[in-house]
Amino acid sequence: MNHYRMNYVMAPLCVVLAAMGCGDGKGESPPSGPSPKKTPLVTAAPVLKGEMVHAIELNGTVEPYRLARLASPAEGPVLKLRAREGDAVTAGKTLLTIGRKGGVDALLVSLTEELKKEEDNLNRTRRLVEGKALPGEDLDEAKASFERVKSQLVSARESARDYRIAAPFSGMVLRLLVSEGDFVAPRAALAEIYDPATLVLRATVNERYAATLKTDMSAEIILDAYPKRSFTGRISRLYPYLDDQTRARTIEISVDQEVDLLPGMFGRIRLVVESVPDALTIPVNALLVTPRGDSIVFVVQDGKAAKREVTVGIEDAGRLQVLSGVNPKEQVVVSGNEKLKDGAPVRVLGAKGDKKERGAGATSDSKTPEKARTGDQ
Repeated sequence: MNHYRMNYVMAPLCVVLAAMGCGDGKGESPPSGPSPKKTPLVTAAPVLKGEMVHAIELNGTVEPYRLARLASPAEGPVLKLRAREGDAVTAGKTLLTIGRKGGVDALLVSLTEELKKEEDNLNRTRRLVEGKALPGEDLDEAKASFERVKSQLVSARESARDYRIAAPFSGMVLRLLVSEGDFVAPRAALAEIYDPATLVLRATVNERYAATLKTDMSAEIILDAYPKRSFTGRISRLYPYLDDQTRARTIEISVDQEVDLLPGMFGRIRLVVESVPDALTIPVNALLVTPRGDSIVFVVQDGKAAKREVTVGIEDAGRLQVLSGVNPKEQVVVSGNEKLKDGAPVRVLGAKGDKKERGAGATSDSKTPEKARTGDQ
């Protein structure tokens, strides 16, 4: 009787156990452990070979290198002003006159009277010396005093005429700094004359490139006065020193095309300082810099990312010159490379099987301006 009772009790227990663990497995918990990682999607671009140039951007100002600043040789009023700003003048043309005659007449009268007194003193001293009343040294002093005043009178007579300020060369009046009737002091600035044929773009180049510059280097020029045109030019002059304050070297650039230039015009200059005809290049976005400062790229090989240390050179138009580390036509990763590890499998956007899929951050290699991003390799 006890045997049948036990079987009766155990039967429901088996049903419950079967429902919990002996069924078809639908109620089972998922197995523990990491889920499989998805292969990262990257964008790649080929290593290209071609001409590479290194250009620097400069700002320049149109200035004449033949410029004369005229000053007054003496004091006096400005008379007969015969030129204004913008006037074309020929060499020797009178621009203005500094009046001298009125101011010197009184001086001439004074010096003439003084000279007569010195002459009378000289004659009297000579008679006294001859009569042994005075020593010979007094006669020497009287002669010296007479000659001094005589020299002053001659100089005053020569300066009695008005001063004529003339153009030293043919050109254009840039600035007129006085008006008719002004009274000017000696060495006071009067006018500035420049030669329009000598207008150049003058710019400064920092010390890093100062030693690489050469005359006849080509330049591309955009003038704010002609925003829809571009011009070509060349370095026509290199200053032989660096500025003490800015440590920059001044250069002059001549414009090749015929164009109306005015002093003070602003220009933007693109100057090519280095050119490599057969350079290996990669997009800027392909370059990463490790925390240790190493420059690296990832090359796609057999579906995996292979880390390469590279040495880079010049940069231009979103591409970098690679001196070592990659070979022509290899594919370098340009996006999706920030978290890559050496040997990690990758899927390349645009390759077979991935034509319709775009990964996060898969952008064109020419859109990002930075030269190198930081990787965590």
